[in-house]
Amino acid sequence: MPNSWPVERKTETFTVKAGAGPHGESGVPLLVVLRDVLGYVDSRKEARYALNQGSVLVNGDTLDDEERPIGMFDILEFVERNEHYRVFPDEGGRLALTTIDADDADSKLGKIEGKQQVPGGATQLALHDGRTLEIDDASEYAGSDSIVVDEDDEILAHFPYEEGALVTAVEGRHAGEIGEIDDIQVTPGSSSNNVTITQDDGGFETVAEYVVVIDENFVDEDDDDTVTAAGEDTDATDDPTEDADDGAEAEDDGTDADDGGDDE
Repeated sequence: MPNSWPVERKTETFTVKAGAGPHGESGVPLLVVLRDVLGYVDSRKEARYALNQGSVLVNGDTLDDEERPIGMFDILEFVERNEHYRVFPDEGGRLALTTIDADDADSKLGKIEGKQQVPGGATQLALHDGRTLEIDDASEYAGSDSIVVDEDDEILAHFPYEEGALVTAVEGRHAGEIGEIDDIQVTPGSSSNNVTITQDDGGFETVAEYVVVIDENFVDEDDDDTVTAAGEDTDATDDPTEDADDGAEAEDDGTDADDGGDDE
């Protein structure tokens, strides 16, 4: 399993493989999130049933594919439970689910990773999760900037990648740490640029591609409402998975009646 998957490792032989979709190999299959992280289902069959009810939304859309990859900054909503989560990088690069308000679930942060002119004069912005959107005037947007996009692909906010910007590291040894950009070091040639990040208690240096610009709303969330591992919520007083089986991390061995064979 990729290191980004927030589940126990080396405990089972098989697990499900993420299907085609956004986030590449680091994406966590929705089945793993529902079964092994939240403990809301016990099997692939139960996950399929839950998805068919239309009560599980990812970035505002209902899904019917339990292998759909879930990744950085995705928004998960459980309609019947009135629960809303943002996927956020945790320590060590593992993805965690952070509780958010319903109002914040209508939009999603995206890092600009590409910008090009398209026929007709518009500019296409390519985001970190594979999404693209066309805008008429892209003069204020640059690579590595972040934007907040609503469900209609309207840009609600723009956070430039510049000195003084608030960022979080999403890869490398400092993944999950948050601070402000103190210096952007441009390296000549093909080598990666580096950034120096300052924090209240020090700072660190990392590769520029490893950081994403965020805003204060991402650090105002209550850390006690973050699900970081299989069936484990750091809020002892309000645990949505308290009834989950402690063995929820057990991997799918393909024994469900409609699985059609072992998972990869």
